[in-house]
Amino acid sequence: MLVGVPKEIKKQEARVGLTPAAVREYVAHGHEVLVETGAGEGIGADDAAYEQAGATIAATAEDVFAKAGMIVKVKEPQPSEWAQLREGQILFTYLHLAPDPEQTHGLLESGVTSVAYETVTEGNGLPLLAPMSEVAGRLSIEAAAIASRSYNGGNGLLMGGVPGVAPARVVVLGGGVVGTHAARMAVGLGADVSIMDRSLPRLRQLDELFEGRARTRFSTIDAIEEEIVAADVVIGSVLVPGASAPKLITRDMLGLMKPRTVLVDVAIDQGGCFETSHATTHAEPTYEVDGIIHYCIANMPGSVPRTSSHALNNATLPYGLALADGGLAAILENPGLRAGLSTHRGKLTSMPVAESLGLDFTAANDAIAA
Repeated sequence: MLVGVPKEIKKQEARVGLTPAAVREYVAHGHEVLVETGAGEGIGADDAAYEQAGATIAATAEDVFAKAGMIVKVKEPQPSEWAQLREGQILFTYLHLAPDPEQTHGLLESGVTSVAYETVTEGNGLPLLAPMSEVAGRLSIEAAAIASRSYNGGNGLLMGGVPGVAPARVVVLGGGVVGTHAARMAVGLGADVSIMDRSLPRLRQLDELFEGRARTRFSTIDAIEEEIVAADVVIGSVLVPGASAPKLITRDMLGLMKPRTVLVDVAIDQGGCFETSHATTHAEPTYEVDGIIHYCIANMPGSVPRTSSHALNNATLPYGLALADGGLAAILENPGLRAGLSTHRGKLTSMPVAESLGLDFTAANDAIAA
């Protein structure tokens, strides 16, 4: 198969769908790889590095979309990109369709077969979401620390305090991959950390993992309100796979919080878990609502593209190779890939997205069989 890698065009996105090392693996499997010129600049990989790995360099994105049977990206296609997708072509990337009806309709109209990284499964896990969740979780604490600086309008607290001065109090909503890595970073900096989740087995795991260095609490409305009253930083890291994130903090709750508290919404790709969240960019990462600072960058891992691209490729490589090797047969045969199928020939095959957007749902097997 001819596999295409266009340069990412989302604002301030420097990751790349395939690293040169990944290209070499595709070529070793007998595939051709077409990479748009400059696609790897953000990770320090020039065109020569891709050519050495066996890729052909395309002068434009249009060449890549027109020729490739499979497109491998990082972020969801932008309007100019989904207009170039077509039936019979496979798109393999993050999509986050539940809060994005415009993109969903664009993919359906194109007829493309799209497989979303964030809903590919392995056992009970999300293996292609995990590496970026690890990065985003760790970055969330760095972001909160920077937003807390007084010159950024923050509360002026040092995350770990100093002897004689209390550290910042950090509340992490959600004990999954993002929340665990956020808590790990916050604990490492010396912050006072609470982790909230609705899974008692997970809370027990976290309690053992942190060995008393972080509190664990079962998440209820009352418990969230009690925690945010004392919080200096709140990390939103809840996830419902493929669906819109639940709103755990309402606008009314902002009035309970201390002025200049920092909210970091890592769930913003799925619509955000704070009622007052809206997506921001690295150029303007924060905004204020009722005296509370919101940090809601929709592509947080894009700020560290070298680490992120290599971590993502480590996870996506076996699945991408399976798609390139087997096409639709790979989706039918691999339950994990089948769970990632979002659209196929104008049919929406993701139940959570269909429920979130009020659209018709078609089972993956039925859509492919048709």
